[in-house]
Amino acid sequence: MFLSWCGIEASVLLRAGAAFFSSLLLSLVLGYPLINFLHHHQHKGQPIRSDGPQSHLATKRGTPTMGGLLILGTAIVSILLFANISYHFVWVSLLVLIIYGITGFVDDYIKVTKQTPNALTAKAKLFFQFMTAFVAVAIIAAATPNAVESELSIPYFKTAISLSWLYLPFAVIVISGTSNGVNLSDGLDGLATGLLILSFSFFAVIAYIAGSPLATDMSMLYIPRSQEITVVCSAIVGSCLGFLWFNAPKAKVFMGDTGSLALGALLGTVAVIVKQEILLAIVGGVFVIETLSVMIQVFWYKKTGKRFFRMAPIHHHFEQLGWKETTVVFRFWLAGFILALIGLCSLINF
Repeated sequence: MFLSWCGIEASVLLRAGAAFFSSLLLSLVLGYPLINFLHHHQHKGQPIRSDGPQSHLATKRGTPTMGGLLILGTAIVSILLFANISYHFVWVSLLVLIIYGITGFVDDYIKVTKQTPNALTAKAKLFFQFMTAFVAVAIIAAATPNAVESELSIPYFKTAISLSWLYLPFAVIVISGTSNGVNLSDGLDGLATGLLILSFSFFAVIAYIAGSPLATDMSMLYIPRSQEITVVCSAIVGSCLGFLWFNAPKAKVFMGDTGSLALGALLGTVAVIVKQEILLAIVGGVFVIETLSVMIQVFWYKKTGKRFFRMAPIHHHFEQLGWKETTVVFRFWLAGFILALIGLCSLINF
């Protein structure tokens, strides 16, 4: 840790604050140079789906992708500087960020070079996602006390149930599913970024409580050393805020699969670490709805030959109803904020 090298014994909250501000400042400083670099090497920008909203063909054409490099790069630097990387939970978080980020980068690279919205096959993506998630869950389980290793917290009821051997495949699905949920939500300027800021801010609080004596007082599962994940989440929030400066409408750069797959996977990983997978489904409810809308659309179309929604994911459905893009984004952010407040209510002892 950087502060330790300087001879400063810093608390988790101090290091979390340092990680937040360092990643935010790095993002703001490096944003334009990265965007100019991507513009130079991506002459046509990210290919826009011809079957998507027609307005996007005019407003988004030529915008570069792979902006997730800005978020991942600045966050990783801040985590390395201010988090205790000797802890399993920290370096497994870095592992997830890097491998999912590489998978997304390859997908974006093929899209840009071949100018096709379809690059890696769904099977190829899922293979890398599930394999990485399996390794991550195995490491997390090894670093978690045996008494709570396979426990699933039930929020609001202040209890937990044991999933036994089912916990491992369940956790793998949580990580991979969240990765794809965030990826599906990344279709409008600033939409996924704002929701990620809300979700990671929430789990920064949860991670701090789960790793402290407060966990017992609030009837949560106590997970030793999980407080360090507060630093990780804070670094991500800072990086996402910096990226939002450039991604807010009209976006100068898209996150791409480089960012969305990695950040979604990390969000799922954090939930698995602190044993709050159900809370993730609540706080990240917008991501869940986006995923369900695609599943419903595919199922209904195969069954009836007709569309259930005007377009999926569901944020495009509202665009087709006549909502402006900024209206959809703001209202989805508002929904995410309300869901985060509902999640915070789980901490109250009634």
